[in-house]
Amino acid sequence: MSTNNDINSLKDENEKNKLKVHCTFCPSEMLNIGAARLVNIQFNLPYVHCKGEDEGDQQESITDYWLVDDIYTFENIGVSHTVDNVKYLACADCERGPVGWHDLSTKKSYIALSRVKHE
Repeated sequence: MSTNNDINSLKDENEKNKLKVHCTFCPSEMLNIGAARLVNIQFNLPYVHCKGEDEGDQQESITDYWLVDDIYTFENIGVSHTVDNVKYLACADCERGPVGWHDLSTKKSYIALSRVKHE
């Protein structure tokens, strides 16, 4: 996200998402309104790729995420294999990602605001 004003327009007074969260590459809906809470946590996500592409080891440091307490809250999400107690999250329809990550120890999921669109 570019500015705090951009982020503020996406959350309500309870820090929940005011808009539905969608894949940036296809029309797939990932989260309904009010399904996630904004958190500021630093995590390095690999750069976006398609399934089957060489993932490489380049990563992007991201700090603004939607926190999802229960993986079953998602309308539509794909889950990768486990890497260091983390499963990466991608669009279940077009398989682009990662858009976020799922922590196996806490069972919480995080969706990067910069990797999804809000409508």
